[in-house]
Amino acid sequence: MPSMTRILFICHGNICRSTMAEFVMKYLVSKEGFDKDFYIESKATSTEEIGNPPHRGTVQKLRQVGIPVLPHSANQIKKSDYEEFDFIIGMDEWNITNILRITGGDPQYKVCKLLDFTQRGGDIADPWYTGNFDETYDDVLEGCTGLLDRLKNKNGDE
Repeated sequence: MPSMTRILFICHGNICRSTMAEFVMKYLVSKEGFDKDFYIESKATSTEEIGNPPHRGTVQKLRQVGIPVLPHSANQIKKSDYEEFDFIIGMDEWNITNILRITGGDPQYKVCKLLDFTQRGGDIADPWYTGNFDETYDDVLEGCTGLLDRLKNKNGDE
């Protein structure tokens, strides 16, 4: 991959879905040997969880599947992040609405949902409300795998 790709995953609080996506994507790119080709982070649209660690359900699920849980503290997206990242990826339609409000729009078409990188599209349910971290993990893994495949194909690495 010729240049570093900067990816920002976004959910409401930055303790469940976006954090899971950050760690899953870091794991996938590391497995492929692309660590130096990516900068991956996650943030929230809200301030409710700022400073908090990943949700225990996220930590438990990632440990169960052998994906490293890295030090993390919830943080909020800011307008300047739009210029800093190549992809700003929300987990659901509500996240997209809030991302666009915070960034002031999407003139460079950087904002999308994670499941846009799959055959089915749609929203990733928030396990804070559903309690189903298995389903969230399956969706996140599918979306991150699709994103990585698209980036590899775009750069002619397959």
